[in-house]
Amino acid sequence: MSDKQVIAVVGATGAQGGGLVRAITADKSGRYVARAITRDKNSDKAKALAALGAEVVVADVDDEASLRRAFEGCYGAFCVTFFWAHFSADKEIAEAGAMARAAKDAGVKHVIWSTLEDTRRFVPLSDNRMPTLHGKYKVPHYDGKGEANQLFVDAGVPTTMLNTSFYWENMIYFGVGPKKGPDGVLTLTLPMGDKKLPGVASEDIGKCAFGVFKRPELIGKSVWIAGDHVTGADMAKELGTALGKEIRYFSPPFEVYRGYGFPGADDLGNMFQFKHDFNDYYVGARDLSFARALNPELQDYKTWVAANKHRIPLE
Repeated sequence: MSDKQVIAVVGATGAQGGGLVRAITADKSGRYVARAITRDKNSDKAKALAALGAEVVVADVDDEASLRRAFEGCYGAFCVTFFWAHFSADKEIAEAGAMARAAKDAGVKHVIWSTLEDTRRFVPLSDNRMPTLHGKYKVPHYDGKGEANQLFVDAGVPTTMLNTSFYWENMIYFGVGPKKGPDGVLTLTLPMGDKKLPGVASEDIGKCAFGVFKRPELIGKSVWIAGDHVTGADMAKELGTALGKEIRYFSPPFEVYRGYGFPGADDLGNMFQFKHDFNDYYVGARDLSFARALNPELQDYKTWVAANKHRIPLE
């Protein structure tokens, strides 16, 4: 194994990390080994990754020493956090710092940090177009990741900042899919007006990350990926066509969406407003041809819908 490049994958049983582990283990070159990092190596997901040929290692993002041990001997490390497990940007920043320091101490040659924009660079805390949340953020699940970019720079670890996009799987797992109204008609609710929403299949994030690991010239760079740019109306229409059902698109005012009351509604309302108000920047940064160069199997929205339409709950 000395001639192989070991890539440690934090969050290996999650959406992004799992996609990367599967991409590495499916690679025919034989040059790479996936080291799947998980808190529970006996979970069904961890066992499934081991069955694919991944090396499964136990570590925890809250335990820096365990991360350092897990990163030892690795060429690369994929670092990711999951805001929705705790709803704390501060915790994400702490976890990112631990990963950055562990990677530096272990001598990792190429880190990918799965990140997002710090929206406060676009909408300062003094800007009242959207409320400030948790005292110091506009979009906490974006801002914490964006702020943490500097921790990797400060640690001196060779890093590519991988800016991702809206998961289409949010319609399956996160309650963003169409819901039946009082008249029984399905409605897709997204406060995006007529603006385009960059989105991506979560599996493709992992495949794009593998493409980044193969391109050392991207070390020290920030890159952005998406699988497609689609309006809410087009998302509803395409899904309706695929399912043979009428699906309406409804774009509520941002303040209405923020008040829907589900956990994180205020955060997501601000997120959609950021994407709407800065749409030219947000869409423009996520060049589809670049993502496809990293991952030739990149799915557009229509392709993803055709493969996943029956997984989307229709409430």
